[in-house]
Amino acid sequence: MKWWKTPKTAVVWTILRVWLGIQWLEAGWHKVAGGFNAGGFMQGAIAQAAGDHPAVQGWYAGFLENVALPNADLFSTLVAWGEVLVGIGLILGAATIPALIAGAFMNLNFLLAGTTSTNPILYTAAIILLFTGAGAYCWGVDRFAIPYIKTMIKGGHGIGKKEAHNH
Repeated sequence: MKWWKTPKTAVVWTILRVWLGIQWLEAGWHKVAGGFNAGGFMQGAIAQAAGDHPAVQGWYAGFLENVALPNADLFSTLVAWGEVLVGIGLILGAATIPALIAGAFMNLNFLLAGTTSTNPILYTAAIILLFTGAGAYCWGVDRFAIPYIKTMIKGGHGIGKKEAHNH
């Protein structure tokens, strides 16, 4: 077993994972409870694509202008609830790898939209946890859920498996 996947080292990854989850849950909950609308954010990002030293690349501003902005209500809902779900997943250590990928993807999009804030820190934490693999969820729901799901997929014993009858 690699040193970063040991149960002792996984305590550090768990602390980082839970901290990251709290950041996502708090950010998302404020958006869900406060009626978040990403339209203004998108317009601000599009405006940052102009000038000699644009903070937003033209291709990304084009995506925001032609795809995201016309669907601002959908993107607002996806961001708000996505942040909440990423936070819950990371806090519990449930669907940890998908939650880390989703969180890193959102951070990347916020960075592409010209917003620095805490995004580089959260993105880096997610990438570090992704590199630890199973170490990221050694102390979480996935520690038990993943082996169970793998057993069910392979036709192991448990719910849904029918016994063969020899007559």
